[in-house]
Amino acid sequence: MNMQDLVIESSAAATHTGPARPDLYMPVHKGLRAAMCDSLLAVGRMDGDDPQEVAGVLAGVRELLSLCRDHLEHEEREIHPVMDARCPGSAAQTVADHHHHRMAFVSLEADIQAVERAPAEERARAALRLYRQLAVFVGENFAHMHTEELENTAILWQTHTDAELAGIHRAIVSAIPPERMAVYMRWMVPFQSPAERAAMLGAMQLTAPAPVFEGVLASVRPHLGRADWEKLASALGRSAD
Repeated sequence: MNMQDLVIESSAAATHTGPARPDLYMPVHKGLRAAMCDSLLAVGRMDGDDPQEVAGVLAGVRELLSLCRDHLEHEEREIHPVMDARCPGSAAQTVADHHHHRMAFVSLEADIQAVERAPAEERARAALRLYRQLAVFVGENFAHMHTEELENTAILWQTHTDAELAGIHRAIVSAIPPERMAVYMRWMVPFQSPAERAAMLGAMQLTAPAPVFEGVLASVRPHLGRADWEKLASALGRSAD
């Protein structure tokens, strides 16, 4: 059983333990919001006189943009067509937002390169421009994700069964390579609520081979605070030590 299968099964099981219907947006959006905030704060406090730190921070921003680009493509391939098929024009606003985001990807990459190429005396100014432009990008994405979570989800729930929504989720996750899925899990799991985290990993614990599940836990644990780890360990019926 590979990482994609585990995420598909654990997400589906977690979704159906209560009255809530499958939500295609919230789990991944929590992770993306966390990654966006982390990158923005890192750029804001970056020491422009430390080449190693600059390289690490800029690599993180590029990774964020790559995740956002992937997520955008997943939605356009699997979600927008089914929305429009049953409610024509319902994806129009988010499609338009995505076009704007694509332009922002290009602009932010140019800002990253400007920091990389700037002489020492100009690097602080270039870094400030990147910080401000990234802040705008994050703000626009927060508003965009809010619309998706409320308006798009309402349309999907009105037009699709739970089984159909689970199938859409399965198609999205199945297309993500294992190494990429590990990046998504790194951001998604630590920034879920304790109940959400326990539901996802608890379902995974029931279906995954023990070595695979232990590997997932090991990759997530460094990003959890002590209290969150103790709550998760207790929910999974294991020692927190």
